[in-house]
Amino acid sequence: MTLPHATDAESFRAFRSDPAQWLPIALDIARSHGLDVSAPHVFANGTNLVVGLGENLILKIFPPLLRAQFVSERGSLTQLKGRLHLPIPEIVAEGTRDGWPYLVITRLTGTLGSEVWPQLPEDQKERLLRQIGETIASVQRAPLGLLAAIEPRWDDFMRRQMQGCRARHTRLGLAPKFLAGLDDLLRDAQELIPMDAPPVILIGEYIPENFLLACRDDQWSLAGLFDFGDVLAGWRDYDLLGPSAFMAAGRPGRVKSLLEGFGYARPDFALKRRLMALMLLHRASDLNAHVCIDGWQDQANDLVELQDLIWAG
Repeated sequence: MTLPHATDAESFRAFRSDPAQWLPIALDIARSHGLDVSAPHVFANGTNLVVGLGENLILKIFPPLLRAQFVSERGSLTQLKGRLHLPIPEIVAEGTRDGWPYLVITRLTGTLGSEVWPQLPEDQKERLLRQIGETIASVQRAPLGLLAAIEPRWDDFMRRQMQGCRARHTRLGLAPKFLAGLDDLLRDAQELIPMDAPPVILIGEYIPENFLLACRDDQWSLAGLFDFGDVLAGWRDYDLLGPSAFMAAGRPGRVKSLLEGFGYARPDFALKRRLMALMLLHRASDLNAHVCIDGWQDQANDLVELQDLIWAG
């Protein structure tokens, strides 16, 4: 039983979609560490090969082409261990099989955020966004450690994103009225986005799919954070983009809660402008798919109006 030695993205996706090809290898890895394999559960979603081992452990196997995600996840879990008020997975075992690195990590308890968030009343959404802002700030207070060497470097990453920004959003179908303001925004971004400020840990994806919630006395709270495969080291505001786009939905109370939890007061023009630029430069940026405000394309005539719509308040 061996994992393929070389895979491109397309062949890996096909391989991952057929657990019959890789689950026996995953269970063999688990057995080699003396772990219980009596009740495996394959997670169909996600980027890597992921299988639950009973109720307490998860095995993640990373293909060679995604080794950077292994480095990011391993480094983040090591660096953040014991430094957060929020539970994160702990590394139980690690190794390499046929050139594919893997981690065995603890499985967190709670309800996936994406299963709960849409049904929550507004006051609880504001409460959770404040907790998310506090969590982002807490992660960013942790020392970088080995993550200081993670690639790409922030200045290189930003410059590359700026160079490809217009082509990316043209290809993704951003409306011409927003594309028209892109050059002005990118020019402002070079002044507004610090390139050489002391970097912090950036998770990149504070979104409902990546955290767990728990309910106590009819109040929902954050109960866990996972998925550290896309970590960067860079400017702190970058991590406000996920919750801004996917959760705040331009509601002034939600925006206020998120920013106050993070440590910011009411957003001024400079902050909105910087966040708008970073949203367009994010490595996963696709405004048409990610801005969760109904009819936003018709409510704003340009990028300045759009930033006021997203970060209302």
